[in-house]
Amino acid sequence: MRPVNIAVAGAGVIGRAHMAVIAKNPQCRLSAIADPSEAAQALAQEHGVPWYATLEALLAKALPNGVILATPNALHVPQALQCIAAGVPVLVEKPIAHTVADAQKLVYATQTRSAKVLIGHHRAHSPIMRQAKAVIDEGRLGRLVSVMGSAMFYKPDDYFTQAPWRREVGGGPILINLIHEIHNLRMLCGEIVEVQAMTSNAVRGFAVEDTASITFRFASGVLASFMVSDTSASARSWEQTSQENKAYAGYDDEDCYVIAGTVGSLAVPTMRLKTYATPEDRSWFKPYQRSTVALQREDPLRLQMDHFIRVIQGEVEPLVSAHDGLQNLLVVEAIAQAAASQQTVRFSER
Repeated sequence: MRPVNIAVAGAGVIGRAHMAVIAKNPQCRLSAIADPSEAAQALAQEHGVPWYATLEALLAKALPNGVILATPNALHVPQALQCIAAGVPVLVEKPIAHTVADAQKLVYATQTRSAKVLIGHHRAHSPIMRQAKAVIDEGRLGRLVSVMGSAMFYKPDDYFTQAPWRREVGGGPILINLIHEIHNLRMLCGEIVEVQAMTSNAVRGFAVEDTASITFRFASGVLASFMVSDTSASARSWEQTSQENKAYAGYDDEDCYVIAGTVGSLAVPTMRLKTYATPEDRSWFKPYQRSTVALQREDPLRLQMDHFIRVIQGEVEPLVSAHDGLQNLLVVEAIAQAAASQQTVRFSER
Protein backbone atom coordinates (compact mmCIF):
# COMPACT_ATOMS: atom_id res chain seq x y z
CA MET A 1 0.00 0.00 0.00
CA ARG A 2 1.30 3.44 -0.91
CA PRO A 3 2.18 5.81 1.93
CA VAL A 4 -0.53 8.31 2.87
CA ASN A 5 0.33 11.91 1.90
CA ILE A 6 -0.03 14.21 4.91
CA ALA A 7 0.50 17.97 4.82
CA VAL A 8 1.27 20.00 7.93
CA ALA A 9 0.01 23.56 8.42
CA GLY A 10 2.04 25.35 11.06
CA ALA A 11 5.77 24.85 11.52
CA GLY A 12 6.08 25.69 15.20
CA VAL A 13 7.06 23.32 17.99
CA ILE A 14 4.06 20.98 17.71
CA GLY A 15 4.07 21.11 13.90
CA ARG A 16 7.70 20.03 13.85
CA ALA A 17 6.89 17.26 16.34
CA HIS A 18 4.25 15.92 13.94
CA MET A 19 6.73 16.12 11.05
CA ALA A 20 9.25 14.08 13.04
CA VAL A 21 6.61 11.42 13.72
CA ILE A 22 5.63 11.33 10.04
CA ALA A 23 9.28 10.89 9.02
CA LYS A 24 9.53 7.73 11.14
CA ASN A 25 6.26 6.17 9.96
CA PRO A 26 6.47 4.05 6.77
CA GLN A 27 2.69 4.28 6.34
CA CYS A 28 2.79 8.00 5.56
CA ARG A 29 4.95 10.73 4.10
CA LEU A 30 5.15 14.50 4.53
CA SER A 31 3.74 15.99 1.32
CA ALA A 32 3.85 19.75 2.00
CA ILE A 33 4.22 22.49 4.62
CA ALA A 34 1.98 25.55 4.89
CA ASP A 35 3.28 28.42 7.01
CA PRO A 36 4.13 32.01 6.01
CA SER A 37 7.46 32.17 7.87
CA GLU A 38 10.90 32.03 6.27
CA ALA A 39 11.84 29.32 8.78
CA ALA A 40 9.00 27.16 7.43
CA GLN A 41 10.22 27.71 3.88
CA ALA A 42 13.69 26.55 4.90
CA LEU A 43 12.18 23.56 6.70
CA ALA A 44 10.28 22.55 3.55
CA GLN A 45 13.52 22.66 1.59
CA GLU A 46 15.17 20.53 4.26
CA HIS A 47 12.39 17.92 3.96
CA GLY A 48 12.31 18.16 0.19
CA VAL A 49 8.61 19.05 0.03
CA PRO A 50 6.65 21.99 -1.42
CA TRP A 51 6.16 25.10 0.72
CA TYR A 52 3.05 27.25 0.72
CA ALA A 53 2.44 30.50 2.53
CA THR A 54 -1.17 29.54 3.21
CA LEU A 55 -3.27 26.43 3.62
CA GLU A 56 -5.61 27.77 0.95
CA ALA A 57 -2.74 27.82 -1.57
CA LEU A 58 -1.73 24.29 -0.58
CA LEU A 59 -5.25 22.89 -1.02
CA ALA A 60 -5.61 24.67 -4.37
CA LYS A 61 -2.40 23.17 -5.74
CA ALA A 62 -2.50 19.50 -4.76
CA LEU A 63 -4.86 17.81 -2.33
CA PRO A 64 -3.09 15.64 0.26
CA ASN A 65 -4.74 12.60 1.81
CA GLY A 66 -4.82 14.38 5.14
CA VAL A 67 -3.87 17.64 6.84
CA ILE A 68 -2.53 18.33 10.33
CA LEU A 69 -3.42 21.78 11.67
CA ALA A 70 -0.72 22.91 14.12
CA THR A 71 -1.52 26.59 13.64
CA PRO A 72 -2.55 29.25 16.20
CA ASN A 73 -5.84 28.49 17.98
CA ALA A 74 -7.80 31.21 16.21
CA LEU A 75 -7.05 29.58 12.83
CA HIS A 76 -8.14 26.06 13.77
CA VAL A 77 -11.80 26.32 12.78
CA PRO A 78 -11.53 28.39 9.57
CA GLN A 79 -8.74 26.14 8.33
CA ALA A 80 -10.54 22.95 9.35
CA LEU A 81 -13.59 24.20 7.44
CA GLN A 82 -11.36 24.70 4.38
CA CYS A 83 -10.21 21.08 4.66
CA ILE A 84 -13.79 19.84 5.07
CA ALA A 85 -14.89 21.82 2.00
CA ALA A 86 -12.04 20.22 0.04
CA GLY A 87 -13.00 16.75 1.28
CA VAL A 88 -9.68 16.26 3.10
CA PRO A 89 -9.51 14.52 6.52
CA VAL A 90 -7.98 16.76 9.17
CA LEU A 91 -6.25 16.42 12.54
CA VAL A 92 -6.87 19.63 14.50
CA GLU A 93 -4.42 20.31 17.34
CA LYS A 94 -5.95 21.04 20.73
CA PRO A 95 -7.79 23.13 21.68
CA ILE A 96 -10.39 22.59 18.97
CA ALA A 97 -11.01 26.33 18.70
CA HIS A 98 -10.32 29.75 20.17
CA THR A 99 -13.93 30.10 21.32
CA VAL A 100 -16.87 27.83 22.08
CA ALA A 101 -18.89 29.48 19.30
CA ASP A 102 -16.23 28.61 16.74
CA ALA A 103 -16.01 25.05 18.06
CA GLN A 104 -19.76 24.67 17.64
CA LYS A 105 -19.41 25.70 13.98
CA LEU A 106 -16.86 22.97 13.41
CA VAL A 107 -18.96 20.34 15.18
CA TYR A 108 -21.94 21.28 13.01
CA ALA A 109 -19.89 21.12 9.80
CA THR A 110 -18.38 17.78 10.83
CA GLN A 111 -21.79 16.26 11.52
CA THR A 112 -23.60 17.64 8.47
CA ARG A 113 -20.78 16.76 6.06
CA SER A 114 -19.83 13.45 7.73
CA ALA A 115 -16.30 14.82 7.72
CA LYS A 116 -13.25 13.01 9.09
CA VAL A 117 -12.04 15.29 11.90
CA LEU A 118 -9.70 14.12 14.66
CA ILE A 119 -8.87 16.46 17.55
CA GLY A 120 -5.27 16.29 18.77
CA HIS A 121 -5.70 15.33 22.40
CA HIS A 122 -2.86 12.87 21.95
CA ARG A 123 -2.95 11.49 25.51
CA ALA A 124 -6.16 9.70 24.56
CA HIS A 125 -3.87 7.32 22.65
CA SER A 126 -1.55 6.68 25.61
CA PRO A 127 -1.20 3.06 26.75
CA ILE A 128 -1.17 4.40 30.32
CA MET A 129 -4.63 5.88 29.85
CA ARG A 130 -5.83 2.71 28.13
CA GLN A 131 -4.70 0.56 31.06
CA ALA A 132 -6.15 2.91 33.69
CA LYS A 133 -9.48 2.89 31.86
CA ALA A 134 -9.39 -0.92 31.67
CA VAL A 135 -8.84 -1.22 35.43
CA ILE A 136 -11.88 1.00 36.02
CA ASP A 137 -14.07 -0.74 33.44
CA GLU A 138 -13.21 -4.17 34.85
CA GLY A 139 -14.58 -3.04 38.22
CA ARG A 140 -11.31 -3.60 40.06
CA LEU A 141 -11.77 -0.37 41.99
CA GLY A 142 -15.46 -0.95 42.67
CA ARG A 143 -17.72 2.05 42.14
CA LEU A 144 -15.67 5.18 41.43
CA VAL A 145 -15.80 7.77 44.20
CA SER A 146 -13.07 10.37 43.75
CA VAL A 147 -10.00 11.50 41.85
CA MET A 148 -7.09 13.65 43.00
CA GLY A 149 -5.04 15.10 40.16
CA SER A 150 -2.23 17.55 39.57
CA ALA A 151 -0.36 19.27 36.76
CA MET A 152 2.35 21.08 38.68
CA PHE A 153 5.60 22.11 36.99
CA TYR A 154 7.87 25.12 36.54
CA LYS A 155 8.01 26.88 33.19
CA PRO A 156 11.23 28.88 32.66
CA ASP A 157 11.19 32.62 31.99
CA ASP A 158 12.12 32.20 28.32
CA TYR A 159 8.89 30.23 27.79
CA PHE A 160 7.11 33.57 28.16
CA THR A 161 9.66 35.87 26.51
CA GLN A 162 9.69 33.73 23.37
CA ALA A 163 5.88 33.94 23.12
CA PRO A 164 4.56 36.98 25.01
CA TRP A 165 0.93 35.96 24.29
CA ARG A 166 1.39 33.28 26.97
CA ARG A 167 1.34 36.07 29.58
CA GLU A 168 -2.14 37.16 28.52
CA VAL A 169 -5.62 35.76 29.10
CA GLY A 170 -5.97 32.49 27.19
CA GLY A 171 -2.27 31.74 27.50
CA GLY A 172 -2.22 30.34 31.02
CA PRO A 173 -1.96 26.75 32.23
CA ILE A 174 -5.75 26.26 32.25
CA LEU A 175 -6.10 26.49 28.49
CA ILE A 176 -2.62 25.32 27.50
CA ASN A 177 -2.19 22.44 29.95
CA LEU A 178 -5.36 21.65 31.89
CA ILE A 179 -7.38 20.98 28.74
CA HIS A 180 -5.31 17.78 28.34
CA GLU A 181 -6.24 16.73 31.85
CA ILE A 182 -9.92 17.48 31.25
CA HIS A 183 -10.00 15.00 28.38
CA ASN A 184 -8.20 12.42 30.52
CA LEU A 185 -10.70 12.89 33.36
CA ARG A 186 -13.66 12.60 30.95
CA MET A 187 -12.20 9.36 29.56
CA LEU A 188 -11.82 7.90 33.05
CA CYS A 189 -14.92 9.22 34.82
CA GLY A 190 -17.48 10.32 32.22
CA GLU A 191 -19.03 13.71 31.62
CA ILE A 192 -18.38 16.71 33.86
CA VAL A 193 -21.56 18.50 34.99
CA GLU A 194 -20.35 21.05 37.55
CA VAL A 195 -17.17 22.99 38.38
CA GLN A 196 -15.79 25.28 41.06
CA ALA A 197 -12.47 27.11 40.71
CA MET A 198 -10.02 29.53 42.26
CA THR A 199 -7.07 31.06 40.39
CA SER A 200 -4.02 33.08 41.33
CA ASN A 201 -1.35 35.10 39.52
CA ALA A 202 0.48 36.01 42.73
CA VAL A 203 3.86 34.59 41.70
CA ARG A 204 4.34 35.75 38.12
CA GLY A 205 1.97 38.73 38.23
CA PHE A 206 0.87 38.25 34.61
CA ALA A 207 -2.62 39.09 33.34
CA VAL A 208 -3.29 35.35 33.22
CA GLU A 209 -3.31 32.81 36.05
CA ASP A 210 -0.20 30.86 37.02
CA THR A 211 -1.99 28.57 39.50
CA ALA A 212 -5.52 27.20 39.79
CA SER A 213 -7.46 24.88 42.07
CA ILE A 214 -10.51 23.21 40.51
CA THR A 215 -13.24 20.89 41.75
CA PHE A 216 -15.25 18.79 39.30
CA ARG A 217 -18.52 16.91 39.72
CA PHE A 218 -19.25 14.17 37.17
CA ALA A 219 -22.65 12.91 36.06
CA SER A 220 -21.87 9.62 37.84
CA GLY A 221 -21.49 11.44 41.15
CA VAL A 222 -17.68 11.17 41.17
CA LEU A 223 -15.87 14.21 42.58
CA ALA A 224 -12.39 15.30 41.51
CA SER A 225 -9.99 17.89 42.85
CA PHE A 226 -7.23 19.21 40.62
CA MET A 227 -4.24 21.53 41.08
CA VAL A 228 -2.55 23.12 38.07
CA SER A 229 0.42 25.47 38.28
CA ASP A 230 3.20 26.51 35.93
CA THR A 231 5.22 28.05 38.76
CA SER A 232 5.45 25.06 41.12
CA ALA A 233 8.78 23.28 41.52
CA SER A 234 7.09 19.88 41.45
CA ALA A 235 7.31 16.71 39.39
CA ARG A 236 3.61 15.86 39.80
CA SER A 237 2.62 16.38 36.18
CA TRP A 238 1.84 14.05 33.29
CA GLU A 239 4.91 15.18 31.37
CA GLN A 240 7.29 14.39 34.22
CA THR A 241 5.66 11.17 35.46
CA SER A 242 4.46 9.42 32.29
CA GLN A 243 7.95 9.36 30.70
CA GLU A 244 6.27 9.44 27.29
CA ASN A 245 8.01 12.62 26.12
CA LYS A 246 11.76 12.30 26.54
CA ALA A 247 12.21 16.08 26.39
CA TYR A 248 11.16 16.16 30.05
CA ALA A 249 13.01 14.71 33.02
CA GLY A 250 11.15 11.64 34.28
CA TYR A 251 10.36 10.58 37.83
CA ASP A 252 9.15 7.03 38.35
CA ASP A 253 8.38 7.62 42.04
CA GLU A 254 5.71 10.28 41.39
CA ASP A 255 2.06 10.14 40.31
CA CYS A 256 -0.21 12.79 38.88
CA TYR A 257 -3.57 11.01 39.49
CA VAL A 258 -5.00 8.89 42.28
CA ILE A 259 -8.31 7.28 41.31
CA ALA A 260 -10.30 5.82 44.20
CA GLY A 261 -13.31 3.54 44.27
CA THR A 262 -15.24 1.65 46.91
CA VAL A 263 -12.96 -1.40 46.66
CA GLY A 264 -9.55 0.00 45.78
CA SER A 265 -7.43 2.78 44.32
CA LEU A 266 -5.07 3.21 41.37
CA ALA A 267 -2.14 5.64 41.25
CA VAL A 268 -1.30 6.85 37.73
CA PRO A 269 1.14 6.51 36.01
CA THR A 270 3.07 4.27 38.41
CA MET A 271 -0.01 2.02 38.16
CA ARG A 272 0.23 1.03 41.82
CA LEU A 273 -3.00 -0.75 42.72
CA LYS A 274 -4.38 -1.21 46.24
CA THR A 275 -7.53 -3.30 46.71
CA TYR A 276 -9.29 -5.04 49.56
CA ALA A 277 -8.82 -8.80 49.57
CA THR A 278 -12.41 -9.26 50.72
CA PRO A 279 -14.75 -6.53 49.43
CA GLU A 280 -17.40 -7.62 51.92
CA ASP A 281 -15.05 -6.86 54.81
CA ARG A 282 -13.75 -3.37 54.07
CA SER A 283 -12.30 -1.11 56.72
CA TRP A 284 -9.50 1.40 57.07
CA PHE A 285 -8.12 -0.97 59.70
CA LYS A 286 -7.79 -3.78 57.12
CA PRO A 287 -4.66 -4.15 54.96
CA TYR A 288 -4.79 -3.80 51.18
CA GLN A 289 -3.55 -6.23 48.60
CA ARG A 290 -0.84 -4.34 46.70
CA SER A 291 0.20 -4.87 43.09
CA THR A 292 1.32 -2.99 40.00
CA VAL A 293 -0.61 -3.02 36.72
CA ALA A 294 1.74 -3.96 33.88
CA LEU A 295 2.03 -1.64 30.91
CA GLN A 296 4.37 -0.79 28.07
CA ARG A 297 5.02 2.90 27.50
CA GLU A 298 4.79 4.17 23.93
CA ASP A 299 4.83 7.59 22.31
CA PRO A 300 1.17 8.72 22.11
CA LEU A 301 1.98 11.12 19.25
CA ARG A 302 3.13 8.12 17.19
CA LEU A 303 0.04 6.14 18.14
CA GLN A 304 -2.13 9.13 17.28
CA MET A 305 -0.53 9.25 13.84
CA ASP A 306 -1.25 5.55 13.31
CA HIS A 307 -4.85 6.25 14.27
CA PHE A 308 -5.12 9.29 11.99
CA ILE A 309 -3.94 7.19 9.06
CA ARG A 310 -6.71 4.67 9.80
CA VAL A 311 -9.22 7.52 10.02
CA ILE A 312 -8.05 8.78 6.62
CA GLN A 313 -8.44 5.29 5.16
CA GLY A 314 -11.94 4.96 6.59
CA GLU A 315 -11.07 2.03 8.87
CA VAL A 316 -12.04 3.70 12.18
CA GLU A 317 -13.95 6.67 13.56
CA PRO A 318 -11.91 9.40 15.29
CA LEU A 319 -11.09 8.43 18.86
CA VAL A 320 -11.34 12.11 19.85
CA SER A 321 -14.17 13.68 17.86
CA ALA A 322 -14.99 17.32 17.24
CA HIS A 323 -17.78 16.89 19.80
CA ASP A 324 -15.17 15.75 22.36
CA GLY A 325 -13.07 18.79 21.57
CA LEU A 326 -16.09 21.04 22.13
CA GLN A 327 -16.89 19.38 25.47
CA ASN A 328 -13.33 19.93 26.67
CA LEU A 329 -13.47 23.59 25.68
CA LEU A 330 -16.84 24.01 27.41
CA VAL A 331 -15.27 22.77 30.64
CA VAL A 332 -12.37 25.23 30.25
CA GLU A 333 -14.85 28.07 29.74
CA ALA A 334 -16.81 26.94 32.79
CA ILE A 335 -13.63 26.97 34.89
CA ALA A 336 -12.87 30.54 33.81
CA GLN A 337 -16.43 31.55 34.60
CA ALA A 338 -16.37 29.83 38.00
CA ALA A 339 -13.05 31.46 38.94
CA ALA A 340 -14.20 34.92 37.89
CA SER A 341 -17.58 34.72 39.64
CA GLN A 342 -16.51 32.57 42.61
CA GLN A 343 -19.73 30.68 41.95
CA THR A 344 -20.40 27.05 41.08
CA VAL A 345 -21.04 26.61 37.36
CA ARG A 346 -23.48 23.86 36.46
CA PHE A 347 -23.60 22.70 32.89
CA SER A 348 -27.35 22.17 32.99
CA GLU A 349 -27.69 25.91 33.52
CA ARG A 350 -25.45 26.93 30.62
